[in-house]
Amino acid sequence: MRIIGGKLKGIRITPPANLPVRPTTDMAKEALFNILINQYDFEDLRVLDLFSGTGNLSLEFASRGCKEVISVDKNTGCYNFLKNTAKQHNLDAIKANRADVFKFLEQETERFDLIFADPPFDIPQIPLIPELVFKKGLLNPSGLLIVEHPTVKRLDNHPNFVEQRKYGYSSFSFFELKETT
Repeated sequence: MRIIGGKLKGIRITPPANLPVRPTTDMAKEALFNILINQYDFEDLRVLDLFSGTGNLSLEFASRGCKEVISVDKNTGCYNFLKNTAKQHNLDAIKANRADVFKFLEQETERFDLIFADPPFDIPQIPLIPELVFKKGLLNPSGLLIVEHPTVKRLDNHPNFVEQRKYGYSSFSFFELKETT
């Protein structure tokens, strides 16, 4: 796992082998950030990273200068690894939280510019992520929710769905607030 952009570009991060994670591939991560860099000024973003795992995406967002990155994962090993890695690299923007993502979403009241979710591919609750985010109003008006999921899983039936980008077995589905008339 490596940081592909920002002040830590090129740094390799080596998480412990025993973490229950499936990190986003460097190819998919690079494609995602190529999309985002054309839409956002990272220094202004408040990011929520759900199912943060090793913190691969949280570290990337913080390296690129995001003002705040809230990371949520219930695994103690993942939480500790991200907290320690952020501290080691002076990434004060990262605020790691050890919590169940679905309970966190039910209780959260803050709004974010960008929400990224990379849930375990085998959980059946993946479609609940956009439901909860929009029900709770967690996105700013020009905000974006991105859910990484198995390509075979369809999320395009949600009313806030915009598009799906496929990267082999993994896909990113994009959701945004739609104007109501």
